[in-house]
Amino acid sequence: MGHALAIIGLGKIVRDQHLPALAGCESLTLAATVDPVAPPLPGIPHFTSTGALLDAGIVLDAAAICTPPQMRAALALPLLARGIGVFLEKPPAAGMAQAALLANAASASGATLFAAWHSRMAAGVEPARQWLAGRAIEQVTIIWREDVRQWHPGQPWIWQAGGMGVFDPGINALSILTAILPDAVMLEGAQLEVPGNCQTPIAAQLALRSANGVPIRADFDFRQEGEQTWRIRVDTDAGPLLLDNGGAVLTLPGAAPAAAPDTEYPALYRRFAELLDAGTSDFDLAPLALVADAFLLGEAVRVDDFYE
Repeated sequence: MGHALAIIGLGKIVRDQHLPALAGCESLTLAATVDPVAPPLPGIPHFTSTGALLDAGIVLDAAAICTPPQMRAALALPLLARGIGVFLEKPPAAGMAQAALLANAASASGATLFAAWHSRMAAGVEPARQWLAGRAIEQVTIIWREDVRQWHPGQPWIWQAGGMGVFDPGINALSILTAILPDAVMLEGAQLEVPGNCQTPIAAQLALRSANGVPIRADFDFRQEGEQTWRIRVDTDAGPLLLDNGGAVLTLPGAAPAAAPDTEYPALYRRFAELLDAGTSDFDLAPLALVADAFLLGEAVRVDDFYE
């Protein structure tokens, strides 16, 4: 039967991605769900709080936390203290201090801790990393623009402190960036466009630089209508590399675009099962650190109120 797993939070991303992926993973078995509002799944024990789940005595090896980011750390800490492995939807926490607490808790108990950067599992990302490893990189341009009304309908938490606003999708681009470049990345500055009635940005422009001096520009926007744009262009001495559709489509110089079906979440759960088997963790915080720095170093500019 594999590892017994609970899912905490039964929102849109869980129903769209996690449940289908988990159903196809032989190494993990859904043992329980937790959500104070959402209805239970047929035949699966359901609880309205993590405390109630733990008090019920259900044997668990792991839990996937898929709530809004503001509450992930508080939910994960008691699980880690009991040695239960934790899979964290992105971002793994609402801040770097919270993330550090989680890392320390996992280390103390020996529990597996997994920061699940799903966009790194897109089909073009690993081939892009391998191709770039032998090239001189000249500059990187990221355009990540989508319609918040389509992808986050009725989700006010995203506009509240800790919800990250446009960085909720933008951090996916940063997770790819930090995976494919051969050296570390730092933020030099940012402009954050914050609606007058929100606490988080609806758009952001970032200026970054790699440790080797490569300039990187990122344009994130939640106001895109029509065709959605998730593109990373890396200019090199051998020509431009393009990652489109969130990393699913890779175009190398002189070659036709290479696409593959979306298998990001099945790959995440396979990776989590491998970590549980090995008793190890995978908790990279580089994308979260860049977002945290954007809030620290960025200039906030007020723009028109946002209404869904």
